[in-house]
Amino acid sequence: MAKERVTMAGILAPRRWTPAEIVELAVAHDLAELEVEAGGMRVRVVRRHAEAAARPSAAAAPTALAQPSPAVAAEAAAGTITIEAPMVGTFYRSPSPEAPPFVSEGDTIKEGQTLCVIEAMKLMNEIDAKLGGRIVKVLVDNAQPVQFGQPLFLLEPLK
Repeated sequence: MAKERVTMAGILAPRRWTPAEIVELAVAHDLAELEVEAGGMRVRVVRRHAEAAARPSAAAAPTALAQPSPAVAAEAAAGTITIEAPMVGTFYRSPSPEAPPFVSEGDTIKEGQTLCVIEAMKLMNEIDAKLGGRIVKVLVDNAQPVQFGQPLFLLEPLK
């Protein structure tokens, strides 16, 4: 951990790291990434490991999920709004396995109505509608992982 130092006013302040020390720390502990922010300065070190560069990344596959398919893009262009995942996690259509889904295709929803739950780090996050309308299409299957920005629903806004 960073050592504390005493300032002229007698207040404890965090140690100032030089960029070279941060790089040295990342290398010494074989870290792929390290970010340090102190005193209004942020330094981020990203290292590429030889074996990681040689094999495809496990994170590369889910990134493809976040891109809408051409069919989704065509439907979205036809007067619908895409509701996207605000975080990475697991998508659930209902509050529990035996409960009915929050919304289904064709349902009319109100602003603030819960659309789904995304579980992230063992926390259940309710995703609410930002505006009213009709659910045109549910784009994700229940209990599937989702990425930030991945389309979840197509919504036809109320007129």
